[in-house]
Amino acid sequence: MKKTLCLLMAIMMVASLLAGCAGEEITSEVYDPDIKVGDTGGLKLPLTKEPMTLTWQVVSTETEINDSWFMEKLRGITGVDVQLNIMQSSTINEKLSALIAGGNIPDIIGEFPTEEQGIDLAMQGAFASVEDYMDKLPNFKKTFVENEDNNWIFDAYKAPDGKLYGYYGYDWNRDVNHTFMYRKDIFDKHGIKMWNNPDEFYQALKKLKELYPASTPYVSKVTDQIFAKWAPGWGIAAHTPYYDEEEKVWKYTDTDPKYKEMLDFMKKLYSEGLIDPEFLTATQQAWTQRMTQADKAFVTFDWIDRMTMFKEQSAETVPGYDLRFANPVGPNQTYAEANQLCWARYVKKQDPKREEVAFKLLDFCLSPAGKELMTMGIEGETYEIDENGMAKYIGFDKTPAMNDLVEKYGMFTEGMYLSFDRRSCYFNFAPQLKEAQEYMKDEKNVDPMDPVLSFTTEETEKKNEYLLNLQKAGKEFAVKYILGDASWDEWVKKANSLGAEDLTKLYNDAHSRMGK
Repeated sequence: MKKTLCLLMAIMMVASLLAGCAGEEITSEVYDPDIKVGDTGGLKLPLTKEPMTLTWQVVSTETEINDSWFMEKLRGITGVDVQLNIMQSSTINEKLSALIAGGNIPDIIGEFPTEEQGIDLAMQGAFASVEDYMDKLPNFKKTFVENEDNNWIFDAYKAPDGKLYGYYGYDWNRDVNHTFMYRKDIFDKHGIKMWNNPDEFYQALKKLKELYPASTPYVSKVTDQIFAKWAPGWGIAAHTPYYDEEEKVWKYTDTDPKYKEMLDFMKKLYSEGLIDPEFLTATQQAWTQRMTQADKAFVTFDWIDRMTMFKEQSAETVPGYDLRFANPVGPNQTYAEANQLCWARYVKKQDPKREEVAFKLLDFCLSPAGKELMTMGIEGETYEIDENGMAKYIGFDKTPAMNDLVEKYGMFTEGMYLSFDRRSCYFNFAPQLKEAQEYMKDEKNVDPMDPVLSFTTEETEKKNEYLLNLQKAGKEFAVKYILGDASWDEWVKKANSLGAEDLTKLYNDAHSRMGK
């Protein structure tokens, strides 16, 4: 009996030694080594070898994502029992504030209203710094530290203590996602060419009004956002300072001569009935109704997918309906450069081991394997690659929308994704959508993104106060000016009295510091 017992103990000791040589034993209950995983960018899996549950705040209208295919695979791949705290966009501010005030901060916050709020809470000790874990985050390091085009974020978003707290994503946007569109079928029918400058745009609308007196050639559903949508074509940004690339200085848009030029042009169109007189109050329903009728509206600005949606909607009522990508209206013929920086996620300040795993979870989502899982799934299970190198999703007769994949698989959940696989449905463009992307490949058609500046706490308070007053007054002035009820010179005086010149100085001072 003693010999048998000694033999068993010897076997156990050898097994223990072998396990020690092979590495720490994996005890995570959710880890599944049989799941097919692609390129993790150097991140080692599983992220934890022992049981660990982390909470992650996300935004969605789908309430069952915790039980989705995607979440099951994410847990299996990473070894982390991730549990989502799901909030709706309409109530996120209140719910998140209540959690933070009660000390119940999720391990990962997937969406914050502003960077300023995130930095403010970080300075109160709520969040861990991503820089403290940089050497353990190969995908973040490759994207933002080693890439000289992207390492500006360490200056732009650093906290007062000099550290970066937000974990940012990158490469998630289409090159152009919102655009001017025109009824090509109507333009072609009457031999009207698509415009290349403001005067040609005016002449096209004028001709359409003559041909269809009961129509409103240009319609809009974006209310007072119309000024911001049109502004990039003049090389400016409405209701805020913008960076003049030629003069290398910040200017306040709403008192700039270029802005006056744009408003004068809009005023002319409005006075001649070429723009919907209800452009400030039009609902999406009313706008959709006009845009999908045969001869009521011909030009608009919106999400590019409307081109295919409206074509399908009008298939029976308006045969030949053809809404297409259009050039910008302004003299620069430019659209705003797409912002590929995906907003910050924050990790709760707590036990360093849990902080590290939380950051590694984010780093997995930024990796090639992570963005594939998030936007396409696993090849052979949720998608196959077609002859064009794009994802063909299993279980769908046609290319699904992102919302379809959220509902079916739990993919594309807002607050989790950090980068998109460009083989996914979001980049599988119909021919008319592809025209928009091709346009942006020429640099002369792109209005560059303004530099992102870092302000001191005192500057931030002043900046926010100036912007709050100026933006409200600026929108009110623009509307009155279009309607013919306001003076430009009087507005400039009022804007400066509200701090327009002081605001611009703040921006130029901050830019000067960043340059140094």
